Amino acid sequence: MTEKQTILGRISQLTRANINSLLDRAEDPEKMLDQLVRDYTNNIAEAEQAIAQTIGNLRLAEQDYNEDVAAVREWGDKAMAAAQRAGQARTQGDSAAADRYDNLAKIALQKQIGFENEVKQTAPILASQNEVAEKLKQGLAIMKERLNELKTKRDQLIARAKQAQAQAKVQDAIGSINVLDPTSELSRFEDQVRRQEAQVAGQAELQSSSLDAQFAELEDAGDQLEVEARFEALKRGTAPAIEDAPAAPAIEDSPTGYAPSATVTEDDYPKQ
Repeated sequence: MTEKQTILGRISQLTRANINSLLDRAEDPEKMLDQLVRDYTNNIAEAEQAIAQTIGNLRLAEQDYNEDVAAVREWGDKAMAAAQRAGQARTQGDSAAADRYDNLAKIALQKQIGFENEVKQTAPILASQNEVAEKLKQGLAIMKERLNELKTKRDQLIARAKQAQAQAKVQDAIGSINVLDPTSELSRFEDQVRRQEAQVAGQAELQSSSLDAQFAELEDAGDQLEVEARFEALKRGTAPAIEDAPAAPAIEDSPTGYAPSATVTEDDYPKQ
């Protein structure tokens, strides 16, 4: 009986379990749900085995009870038969046979009374055991319903948790995009490219200026050489040759009475 009460207590405790409260205290709800499913499944298996054993014992007790009831009827029938034979023996004047049958009738009645007592004692026990068995079966049915609910809720909560995790990752990605705006990266890259282009343009301009200066220097050097060459020609008393000089226009005769106002001498040139 104690074992039966223990099973009933376990079933009642599990069926009254507040899953939401357990989940609130759990560090990992998914593991907690899996553990609850395992506990329910194991307890249901133990309860089924215990209930099957209890019902089996109850059926044996019922068989014993039915046998006792049958024995009560059987010994009652035997007592009746012995009493009838005793009456017949007295009618025939056989008192010894009558006494013997009377004793058999009494023995049968004693047996009947014994089995009647067994039946009276067993009847309430069987009623109680039947009640316990019904409660066990009801509790087992409730446990199976709760197990199905727990599995369904576990699957739903796990799916919601995974969805929430996925949404959190998306939100984190969106937050990262907001913090690290790709347009700002493009702007910085564009500025870098513009600086590189400007540097190349500056180098090209610098090289161009350097070439212009070199060509200008060459031209200045050429003019200086020309000056030196002409000066040497003057010192030798020869007129310096002028390349590709345009032809001078024809000059008419000077008017009568015209004379140069001055003459040019060597002193008129600057000293080198």
